[in-house]
Amino acid sequence: MKFSHLHVHTQFSLLDGAAAIPALYKKAAADGQPAIAITDHGNMFGVFKFVAEAGKHKNEDGTPKVKPIVGCEFYLVADRFKKTFTRDDKDQRVHQLLLAKNATGYKNLSKLCSLGYMEGFYSKYPRIDKELVEKYKEGLIATTCCLGASVPQAILRKGEAPRPRRNSSGGWTSSARTTTSSCNATAFPSRTR
Repeated sequence: MKFSHLHVHTQFSLLDGAAAIPALYKKAAADGQPAIAITDHGNMFGVFKFVAEAGKHKNEDGTPKVKPIVGCEFYLVADRFKKTFTRDDKDQRVHQLLLAKNATGYKNLSKLCSLGYMEGFYSKYPRIDKELVEKYKEGLIATTCCLGASVPQAILRKGEAPRPRRNSSGGWTSSARTTTSSCNATAFPSRTR
């Protein structure tokens, strides 16, 4: 059975990814993967290099040995315009991985990334919301992503809302903090499986 990585962070996922794009392609080709995705956190900075690298690894008929799939792991929030938070009302982000299935999807990924920086940027996170995803969903495929995504979080909580917990002033809050370090799908070309 063929396998393709659809959740890969490159060196363009700052402080999270370590895979150099040329080494990533060499490893994917050596493993016989028919395709590989780039899904860096909140950005598409490496996409041009990623697609260009695919052009360097071709079959005899000129087709890519490893098909490049362009994607992004977005930071999804309830309201991208909200920029004021407190200790009790934190910036609640979940991860959402989106892949482009065609040229329209690529354009929509680019639009979502741009709007994340232009409208939703808070702290160090380019954030989008469901309103934007609904508006620019054409040509996109959504996956459940990693443990920082809404579906895995609901499974971990057994479908329950986040439990109330004590805040710093002794009151109660129902906010749950999602850990981004739990996303461990980074591709390391130097490791073999």
